[in-house]
Amino acid sequence: MRFMMQVRADKNSEAGVLPSKELVAAMGKFNESMAKAGVMLAGDGLQPSSKGARITFSGGKPTVTQGPFPEAKELISGFWMIQVKSKEEAIEWAKRAPFGEGAVLEVRQVFEASDFPPEILSAKDAAREEALRRELGRKHGA
Repeated sequence: MRFMMQVRADKNSEAGVLPSKELVAAMGKFNESMAKAGVMLAGDGLQPSSKGARITFSGGKPTVTQGPFPEAKELISGFWMIQVKSKEEAIEWAKRAPFGEGAVLEVRQVFEASDFPPEILSAKDAAREEALRRELGRKHGA
């Protein structure tokens, strides 16, 4: 099962304040432990929303809004993609993240083709999705 662990933004991350040297070192050790355990698929920090854009779809048209966006606590400042056996295991990994007081980490399961009934995702479409994942893995060294 794949899970995304999303790090919620705070006023510092949204202001573009870089993490401390100590937090960066602790994060490196955490990432290394997940990689050695074979659960980490990807992970990165994100630039503040002031450097991003939001695309909203309404009436069949996309509307682009440049950042920054209000409500930092609703934004994501980083993520990990992990592959584990259960939600409980994902939570256990999330609890080990080296964050301090007030940090919020959200754990969400990623949809797999098998989560969709055949009337929504045909066997042919599921096979196409799987082939695409394999191709992307080869291109990106996974």
